[in-house]
Amino acid sequence: MRTATTVELSAGHAARETIDFVVESERMGLDVCWVAEAWGADAPSVLGHLAARTDRMLLGSGVIQVGIRSAVLVAQTAITLSNLSGGRFLLGLGASGPQVIEGLHGVPFAKPLVRVRETVEVIRQAFAGGKISYSGKQIHIPRPGGEAVPMRLSTRPEHRIPLYLATLSPAMLRLTGQLADGWLGTSFVPEGAETAYFAHLDEGLAAAGRNRSDIDICQGAEVAFADDEDTLRDMLAARKSELAFSLGGMGSASTNYYNQAYSRQGWSDAAAAVRERWHAGDRTGAAALVTDDMVLATTLIGTEEMVRARLAVWRDAGVDTVRLYPAGETLDARLSTLGRAIELVRQL
Repeated sequence: MRTATTVELSAGHAARETIDFVVESERMGLDVCWVAEAWGADAPSVLGHLAARTDRMLLGSGVIQVGIRSAVLVAQTAITLSNLSGGRFLLGLGASGPQVIEGLHGVPFAKPLVRVRETVEVIRQAFAGGKISYSGKQIHIPRPGGEAVPMRLSTRPEHRIPLYLATLSPAMLRLTGQLADGWLGTSFVPEGAETAYFAHLDEGLAAAGRNRSDIDICQGAEVAFADDEDTLRDMLAARKSELAFSLGGMGSASTNYYNQAYSRQGWSDAAAAVRERWHAGDRTGAAALVTDDMVLATTLIGTEEMVRARLAVWRDAGVDTVRLYPAGETLDARLSTLGRAIELVRQL
């Protein structure tokens, strides 16, 4: 497996510390660094800075949110970052959710599947270098009824730009199999992945005449090492609040892809109960409903032997790239955790 991580400038760490973390991660042998933007710092600005500070590792947008930039602007951004980094850029796209797309950016979230498909098709037109002309359900280039004619970009990609989709729902997974070079997943339980994820991904791959070896399966989880059972117990308790936020707060009351993913993997009752408590304003009660098994199944938390065994399960389930989110209160602590995890992956 390849090793990766994800950073975000607005995730509670100072900008300088985040950059230092990435630079040192490359020195330790990390293969890929993804940059998130969520509702904080934008990803492309950070990626441009990291391209100048690193030499070897791949750099990816994890993710650029579809719909808040024009498809052609996303293509221009990807080409620029790829050319500046010497071909080290990976374009990761995601639909996000109604709270961010509508609540923060003020653009419609309706029909995200159509929006993602059309965006990818326009981006690939732009990458190909010809005149861009597209008439879809949401995207029209040039705008109909005006005086404009199709144009081509004056810049060209000097390297191939792999395209990844961050998806969770069955329909989006099928689209990923049809169109993408890689899948950025989350809320991943390897024991339930065939039914919850891979069956849908494989449908899309088959429709495109491809198989699973044609796509990079990239999955992420927090990694933390516990020296004893008491430490592990405290770690699990702390993570329950974070998981409760994903199940209850990531999305609207009716649309939460994280909640749906956990439901498909055997926790439908617990996921529904957590969301209900969360939206009732009972954050503590919501966290109390999250079980130890729910945390352990979707993270890489435990003793070193537990983490090593879990990594082997991920590998055997078909994960090609493991995205490591190292725990730690300080830069040195996070780097130490990441270094231990990278070494365990190498041993596999």
